[in-house]
Amino acid sequence: MSDDSSLQIPFPHRRSSHIPHAAALHRDWLHRHPLLPDADRTGYAHWEIVELAALGYPDAGPDDLALAADLMGFYFLFDDQFDGPLGRRPTEVAPICERLIAVLHGARADQRSPVETAFADLWNRSARGMPARWQARAAYNWEWYLASHPAEAAGRISTRPPDRAGYLALRRGTAAMETIFDMVERLGQFEVPPAVLHHPVLRQLRQLAADIPSLSNDVRSFPLEAPRGDVNNLVLIVQRERRCSAEEACAVVLDEAQIMVERCGELHAQLPEVYRELGLSRVEASIAQRYADGLLTWLAGYQHWESRTGRYHSV
Repeated sequence: MSDDSSLQIPFPHRRSSHIPHAAALHRDWLHRHPLLPDADRTGYAHWEIVELAALGYPDAGPDDLALAADLMGFYFLFDDQFDGPLGRRPTEVAPICERLIAVLHGARADQRSPVETAFADLWNRSARGMPARWQARAAYNWEWYLASHPAEAAGRISTRPPDRAGYLALRRGTAAMETIFDMVERLGQFEVPPAVLHHPVLRQLRQLAADIPSLSNDVRSFPLEAPRGDVNNLVLIVQRERRCSAEEACAVVLDEAQIMVERCGELHAQLPEVYRELGLSRVEASIAQRYADGLLTWLAGYQHWESRTGRYHSV
């Protein structure tokens, strides 16, 4: 398969200057919540998780950047526990996820479970100081992410491969992008006015910015996922649709993602007119623009990280 799997991203990426501070705090966090076996620590270092946080949220303060790094680490390490035999046993995956969903709604974490203590810590730090409306939305998005994992496990043992609609329904849950975008507000200490947050233009922009990393990640991770029976990958779906090679399917998926990138730019350019049509105040428009810019900053930063990280490349 070709190594030319990078999208052309017209939006600039930026990097926080607080990486050393956040890296030290992230190491401490991993020690307090041992999600990672000692034998895996060297490999994890090559994933450059703090770098991803610094590229995704370049304007976050030092401690908030550490929170972002801890979140990134949790996503990857939580997902990776399902890569082996456990990921083919949905009846065992479901209780793990249900306990974390209960934590969202006030249950105490089991102190014997690093996954539960890590998640409780992340949720408490994320929600602290945020308005009730944001917390409700963020809790729903976390529940969506967590509750998608049993379905993903069931898909690995199903005789019914997903079609595009089924792929999108599940991938948009397991990708966790809505929770990642909620953190644009949390780390910026603002809340987007509901009228613009749910406006069709901004909703389309958010959905595209969420879907593009999933498509590019499907191409990057295809060589790892296909041998272990993961079916929720668009490369596999395109192969079936077109009866083509894996390399051809990867090219198709990247072409689709590139079109989506260009559409992001078009939608972003429409936002000032949306603000005027909604009658937003200067402050409200500024907040909405910070959020929209944050979506594209994340997209650009993620693509820069994904093309270099040791998680998908030999080191």
